[in-house]
Amino acid sequence: MPVPIVIDCDPGHDDAVALLLAAGSPEVDLLAVTTCFGNCAVEDATRNAVQVLTLAGVTDVPVAQGAAAPLAGQPALGNYVHGASGLDGPPMPAPAFDPVAEDAVTLLARTLRESDEPVTLVVTGPMTNVGRLLRDQPDIAPSVREVIFMGGSTERGNHTPTAEFNAFADPEALDVVLTSGVPVRMVGLNLTHQALATPEVVQRMAAMEHRVGQTCAAWMGFFGGSYQRIWEFEAPPVHDPCTVAALVDPATIQWREAFVAVELTGTWTRGTTVVDLYRRYPDRTPNARVAMTLDAGRYWDLVLRALDRLGRR
Repeated sequence: MPVPIVIDCDPGHDDAVALLLAAGSPEVDLLAVTTCFGNCAVEDATRNAVQVLTLAGVTDVPVAQGAAAPLAGQPALGNYVHGASGLDGPPMPAPAFDPVAEDAVTLLARTLRESDEPVTLVVTGPMTNVGRLLRDQPDIAPSVREVIFMGGSTERGNHTPTAEFNAFADPEALDVVLTSGVPVRMVGLNLTHQALATPEVVQRMAAMEHRVGQTCAAWMGFFGGSYQRIWEFEAPPVHDPCTVAALVDPATIQWREAFVAVELTGTWTRGTTVVDLYRRYPDRTPNARVAMTLDAGRYWDLVLRALDRLGRR
């Protein structure tokens, strides 16, 4: 049976590929999409999500706009990576449908309460919407099968030397989720930096004789240029689809149980994830499964199969 999921996102080139992977994979059932500030302002993220689903030919999945700012402080935006629109690069199709009138937390809660089985929340942006949901409606936790999120790292950061962008953007919300008791899986930079869109991968996208594949190839050109300019990567790491890939093909990623916390107050380290891989804090029970090793070939095969499946519909 397909795994029922909601994707909470801030598209973003890699979020866009994650949406396409979910839309093109029969192993998951995409019930809804919610949006958040992050790679761009939330209004841009919402437009981008609707356009990506339009590109995929998916017009029956509700999209709801969510948080414009974190639980505390001012919003951090990632336009310096993803461009002014949050999804710069090739032209996108006009939206084929409108977002729903509900806000993201309302749609999340309704989807969870109406589902016949617990739902997996796939979070590829800041954790604000899900953090607010679990903070304000803790009784809903049994309806969450797990939260699998792209964020944090067992190593260094990217937005700051120690903090990954999504964790930095709303560490208070991430803390709510990590301490909520719901099952959590963390897909951090240490894993996603293994998911490189090499020239061979981009060539396989570009060779697809349809708009989906060729659009993704063009996205990788813009995204790759940002990664080379800012972080000196020869090929861009396509972070967010790793979360969906873990559900589509569990053998793609190897995991390790650990206690995970996020720094809220450090002068230099706010948003840093503290991942206790070696039980340095023996009194702290592991509260997350942490992604460690990616089978990159298997990952790209399943992503590219999904893109081609969508494009040939």
